[in-house]
Amino acid sequence: MDLSELVEAIDTLNAPDAFKCGFTLLQWQTIENYLIPFEMKAGEVLIEQGETDRVCYFLGRGSLQVYVTGGPPGASRIAIVRAGAIVGEPSLFGDQPRMASVSTLTPCTLWALSGQRFEQMAQRVPALALDFLRAAGNVMAIRMRATLVRQTPFT
Repeated sequence: MDLSELVEAIDTLNAPDAFKCGFTLLQWQTIENYLIPFEMKAGEVLIEQGETDRVCYFLGRGSLQVYVTGGPPGASRIAIVRAGAIVGEPSLFGDQPRMASVSTLTPCTLWALSGQRFEQMAQRVPALALDFLRAAGNVMAIRMRATLVRQTPFT
């Protein structure tokens, strides 16, 4: 799993809720120290609705689906997420239960950032962590607006 693939996916994702940070390669290399890369097969669950873990994920390769359970019929699938996207970003802001589930549609390469690792980044490189948090907050705000329109949660 190569960081340059993740950075390219993030930089080229053309979606309204893309993670727009403008980080340099050197900044991404610093952030890489706090990320844990891993692979998942198609059909596996990444995030379970109702869980309270504090981990967000970047999708380096593959596609994910975001869905809710227990909602009105036809409202269960919320989104298909492509490479370069971030999911689970609300976990950076608190310990609230997950609002939706996320599973893999295809084999995926992901990069995890736990709340604990983010706090370490904030202590060691606070300006970079603040910029990261702003970009994640922007994604969350865009998704929250979309949720209000659709009346279903994103992640």
